[in-house]
Amino acid sequence: MNLLVSLKYLVALDDHKHFGRAALACHVTQPALSNALRALEAHFGTSIVKRGRSFAGFTEEGGRVLTSARRILHEQESLQQDLQSSAEQPRGNLLIGSVPTAMPIAARFVAMLQERHPGITPALRSMSSVELETGLESLALDLGLGYTERMDASRALLRVLPQYTEHYFLLRKSQVPGAGDLRIGPSITWREASALPLCMLSAEMHNRTIVDRAFKSAGQKVSPAIETNSTLTLLITVAAGKVCAVLPGALLGSTLGYRELEALPLSSPQIEVPIALMLHASNRPSRALEAALALAQDPAWLSQARQHAGRMQG
Repeated sequence: MNLLVSLKYLVALDDHKHFGRAALACHVTQPALSNALRALEAHFGTSIVKRGRSFAGFTEEGGRVLTSARRILHEQESLQQDLQSSAEQPRGNLLIGSVPTAMPIAARFVAMLQERHPGITPALRSMSSVELETGLESLALDLGLGYTERMDASRALLRVLPQYTEHYFLLRKSQVPGAGDLRIGPSITWREASALPLCMLSAEMHNRTIVDRAFKSAGQKVSPAIETNSTLTLLITVAAGKVCAVLPGALLGSTLGYRELEALPLSSPQIEVPIALMLHASNRPSRALEAALALAQDPAWLSQARQHAGRMQG
């Protein structure tokens, strides 16, 4: 039995929660994956996987093996990257997660990182806040871009690198289409916005919690006309229909070519939400991760992030 390979299969099963999909992700047959997991159970002398007609989770002992498996594989990947890298030329893969509303900034971050360090291959995934925190806690993620206000509720001990502050806007069809890009209109209050038909992110997303909290502070409770878990849908429904949407400034860059739309800064209350890059405090950085952390604290990058996240202000 190849222990590292078997541990990779175990982690894949946890990621996909399905024997067949885990096998596909590992480029092996399902019987090969199942046999490797049984060999892993024989090696440790304990049951790891709960088996029924389909995957049913892990035993208590299996959960402990899974936690160790992620750490072992993380250390092995870090060691391999370090052996193949130098301080001047870091190499390796980095898995970075981002909450959907911060994806435009995360995309700029990985693009700048890869431009500076061609030997690094970042993989960027859009994730809910819960998925982000779970990934950081288990070391499945190297970095996560998300809401620092959730840290008190997180079980993970996280290192935090502040990046920018979210400001909010109402996006709507303009009565007078502009001659060029997206028009920035006058400020509107949250109370005034509550009277409009809104496309809103679904309730499980933390951004919806922030928006609902703002409306509540304005003395309003809003029921959406359309609900979605896709930030792209927020933009398209406004362009295609008669609804409006509440967006952070980072997403407005995706609408600049829509001359028929306008963005109105939201006020009363003024909402400012810190966004940060996070990693688990126990995560020993590889050379590739060290390069990413250096970029995350680079004044040139921070200026660009804050510009693109808040350039619509004023």
